[in-house]
Amino acid sequence: MARPKPDCPPNAPKPTLLVMELWGLGDLVIATPFLQAASRSYAVTLVAKPYAVDLQKRFWPEVRVEPFVAPWTAFKHKYRLLRWPWREMLRLQRRLVAKRFDFGLSARWDPRDHVLLLLAQVRRRLGFARWGSQMILSATPARPDPTEHRYEHWRVMARQLGIEVPPRAALAWPRSNPEGGILVHTGAGQPVRVWPLERYHTLVARLRRNHHSVQIACDPDQREWWVKAGETNVAAPRTVTELFALVDRAGAFIGNDSGPGHLAAFCGVPTFTLFGPQMAEWFAPLNPASEWLEGKACPYKPCSDYCRFPTPHCMFNTQEDEVGARVEAFVARVLRRR
Repeated sequence: MARPKPDCPPNAPKPTLLVMELWGLGDLVIATPFLQAASRSYAVTLVAKPYAVDLQKRFWPEVRVEPFVAPWTAFKHKYRLLRWPWREMLRLQRRLVAKRFDFGLSARWDPRDHVLLLLAQVRRRLGFARWGSQMILSATPARPDPTEHRYEHWRVMARQLGIEVPPRAALAWPRSNPEGGILVHTGAGQPVRVWPLERYHTLVARLRRNHHSVQIACDPDQREWWVKAGETNVAAPRTVTELFALVDRAGAFIGNDSGPGHLAAFCGVPTFTLFGPQMAEWFAPLNPASEWLEGKACPYKPCSDYCRFPTPHCMFNTQEDEVGARVEAFVARVLRRR
């Protein structure tokens, strides 16, 4: 398919573009440079989980968001078809069809996304073919090398649309706050990605002994554990807007491979990430000031969070002393002493 020419005459309407990104907060943050670039040349509509509305207000205000929780993105029981929100899905399809999109894409190699583009009656559908989905796509560019970061998939799609998204090394970042405190977020999308809370507790005590100000944040279901451990000021943000408020005060972020870490990095906060079952080369935060510790070896890694063991070796075999030494060096680099 010939690449479109997004440059329009003055006052001419932009071509319309439908983008599918139905998964996690971190995935949406990684897509942000693409969405920002695309919205300058296209009238972009994004189908994504509801928290995309909070991101839209801050990162891509020209993008129209269609909130949708795709039932197949659930971690368990995703194909109990009788429980799918069929009425909501039908209403979404009707809204999308009415927009008469010129282009539509998914940066995933996911045939379910490709079927959604077909059902939305998008004129030109772009995607990475899988399981025969090339039959319903208008163009199927080659996927990036398997060792490339997830961000590179969005750059491939951008080139298909005739727009330029810079490489990671050339991305511009907000100014960080080296006099801020340390935000430690102990949550993650799945338990297999969570470094043990007892070890986080030891790490926080070590940082405070070194006279650092530390704010604990966690998932709501972890809050009681922290309170019982003696933490009196625990934040458990339930929305992205609440998470923004914590990130904006931070000078450094420490946490698991999770959406909050990606968000902090994109807001200009240097991050230190404890990886588990996923590969850092695919999902490291985009900010070059970020550091990480790879999860320990496992014959099934990456396992898409479906761990075969009672405890995830990739996380539990990462010891306190190793993390403490790496974090202290990281904090010394990114924060100013008071």
